[in-house]
Amino acid sequence: MTDRTDHFAGDDPFEIARRWLCEAERTEINDPNAIALSTVDASGLPNARMVLLKGIEDDAFVFYTNYESAKAAELDSAGKAAFVMHWKSLRRQLRVRGLVDREDGAEADAYFASRSLKSRLGAWASRQSRPLRSRAALMAEVAKVTATHGANPKRPPFWGGYRIVPVEIEFWADGAYRLHDRFVWRREAPGSDWSVTRLNP
Repeated sequence: MTDRTDHFAGDDPFEIARRWLCEAERTEINDPNAIALSTVDASGLPNARMVLLKGIEDDAFVFYTNYESAKAAELDSAGKAAFVMHWKSLRRQLRVRGLVDREDGAEADAYFASRSLKSRLGAWASRQSRPLRSRAALMAEVAKVTATHGANPKRPPFWGGYRIVPVEIEFWADGAYRLHDRFVWRREAPGSDWSVTRLNP
């Protein structure tokens, strides 16, 4: 599509997304990789929360979480998710909708090992999304897992990654007089060809 110029240019939406994130890393004050992740529960009621995107692969977006959390239960049940990234400093946003699968192997192990020791111990200690009696109880659990797992804890079996393999990616940039630029990439299924459409603001 010849109408796409400047920061929208390119034949690979994942490369465009990586480029936008790289630009945001130079301008956003905090967490340029933060995404508002949306899921639905068993009754279809939507849920949203902020998580950190940890990778943009050739065909997927990757983040990590506790597999026993509410978000994980909803991801596993529906097999679908959406997220939005919004960068105030760039006045841009990225929206993604797609299918979900787990990253529960070597890449999850490597990412877990790259985290700080306190974050790794915290992952072992937290029963994410479940009731907590007090902060003191949580800290006591941290002390317990520190004594049990030591200075180099392995990845918990209940913790790992998810890939969102998109069927739709929308790039949005602020425009004068609210005449924003929007381009949506769509495909029928993962692995099929993309079509690109300019949308009204």
